[in-house]
Amino acid sequence: MKTFHLTTFGCQMNEHDSERMKGMLAGLGYREAAERDGADLILFNTCSIRENADNRFITHLGEAKRLKREEPSRIVGVGGCWAQSVKEEVFRRYPFVDVAFGPGQIHRLAEFLASDSLTAQGYFEFEGFSGDLPMRRERAFQAWLQISQGCNCACSYCIVPSTRGRERSRRPADLIEEAQTLVGEGVREITLLGQNVNSYGRDLGKEERIGFSELLRELDGIEGLDRIRYTSPHPKDMREDVIEAHATLDSVCEHIHLPLQSGSSDVLKRMRRTYGRDRYLDRVAMIRERLPDCSLTTDIIVGFPGESDRDFEETLEVVEEVGYDGAFTFLFSPRRGTEAAELPDQVPHPVKKERMARLVELVQERATERARRFEGKTVEVLIEGTARRDPGALRGRNRQNRTVVFDGTGGVGQLVEVRIEATTSQSLRGTEVLASRTFA
Repeated sequence: MKTFHLTTFGCQMNEHDSERMKGMLAGLGYREAAERDGADLILFNTCSIRENADNRFITHLGEAKRLKREEPSRIVGVGGCWAQSVKEEVFRRYPFVDVAFGPGQIHRLAEFLASDSLTAQGYFEFEGFSGDLPMRRERAFQAWLQISQGCNCACSYCIVPSTRGRERSRRPADLIEEAQTLVGEGVREITLLGQNVNSYGRDLGKEERIGFSELLRELDGIEGLDRIRYTSPHPKDMREDVIEAHATLDSVCEHIHLPLQSGSSDVLKRMRRTYGRDRYLDRVAMIRERLPDCSLTTDIIVGFPGESDRDFEETLEVVEEVGYDGAFTFLFSPRRGTEAAELPDQVPHPVKKERMARLVELVQERATERARRFEGKTVEVLIEGTARRDPGALRGRNRQNRTVVFDGTGGVGQLVEVRIEATTSQSLRGTEVLASRTFA
């Protein structure tokens, strides 16, 4: 039996794509190798959203070159957004690579491996969904469900439209069928994936077009599906009907990831985000009014070209006002082929670092304050495994997507009740008080 080793970089969509690759390879008779040097096929699923992802991947690719030199019959494959962004150039820069493919061409990997002649091949058209391929999940009780691919937005800093193409929604009937199959296999929590999930369905034909809130309602009707999450929405498309779905549908979790990127309307305009500070805060106010216990998380870019001290202070003001439960914070990283890479007034790196430190400190301060609302309360937790730093304790997430570390006897995949006794900016600590609905 041939073996493969797959390394994944980047976002949840990439993690989902990698599960599809593994399922496809298993169907071809491949077995997963624990280490790269024990693999006949070395694969990388790449990310190109930020420079550090590129750099990490290139380091790993250097090891693949060495292993290929030691055993020339090994196959080295590079998939994902980085491969799509450089296309055929990958073979000129790294001649030891045998096959390269973009996110819309994962299925062509099987075609390449089954061919009689393994000459270098590249596949970069936007053809299909990885969601149509077989999947090998990391956890039996949790699953990704890709509802769309690509993005129609034109954010000046983002490379995604050029690596994943225009937005395409999967048919709702296909999504319902896949979700029902997943639940039948024991999945309790599904995370919906898309570059902009709440614009779902707008490209579908009139006879089958439904909006994102309608899709949530359809999925909520599946018996046995306990939790629905999704990532990521765009603030411009976060409307009342989606917030109402959170408030009224039992399975839709009380967590919304609402990317801010900047608290300055001037910077947002240069980013081409199509909303300003006031509109963003209006969305937050609507969420807080209808969903007072909802966790809000966000993305923030520090040091976008032309970001002044005052622009950055406005970002801090929004963070203070909103009180996020958590944030992914990034130093601006110019990406090839994007408008922002060519903008004047690039912010010096030391200034970015100093601003980042201030931002992270404030985010953690407000997240700590927000976490205290759980103290003394009992929350529902889906057990994911043992705690990373305390093997004697269990770890899971509550409906607000907070990590919960607790003492208990529940098993992986169970929903249990946990009384929270202590909190930090990152996690909650407690004790199991009631096990319920054992995972079968």
